[in-house]
Amino acid sequence: LPYYITTPILFKLLEEKLPVRGFVVMMQKEVGDRLAAKPGTKEYGSLSIAIQYYTEVETVMTVPRTVFVPQPNVDSAIIRLLKRPKPVVEVTDETFFFEVVRASFAQRRKTLMNNLSNNLNGFPKDKELLDQILTEVGIDPKRRGETLSIEEFATLSNALVLHKLS
Repeated sequence: LPYYITTPILFKLLEEKLPVRGFVVMMQKEVGDRLAAKPGTKEYGSLSIAIQYYTEVETVMTVPRTVFVPQPNVDSAIIRLLKRPKPVVEVTDETFFFEVVRASFAQRRKTLMNNLSNNLNGFPKDKELLDQILTEVGIDPKRRGETLSIEEFATLSNALVLHKLS
């Protein structure tokens, strides 16, 4: 894929609901690492969660820059994305789930409490309520977004939806 538009192309392929089981694509290694990243790593972010929500990600191999002529400035990776029959986690409101994820990564060095209270649109800026919800679902408000698993994001999102509706 053209490296500068890899992410938009991947999302377009997933949104189109094409009758294919998956995709095998070559992309910039750094982007491939982000797609397959696990919680707690510097590569892990909202892109990791969004792609892993819909697909199983596997890095098939790294392709060194030296095999290309002319030689690019970056290594590449061949990535296999297998579409899941249904998303990896169940969420009450998919749009809101992704808003929670994006807000949690808005400023990587900030805590969940600060990121969510400052960046989650349509949700009250009440830090006491947010602290209560995080605690109820077993998530320390002082944690950072990059430490939460996709399952924890789903649990948090579902709890926030309940409070958003009440």
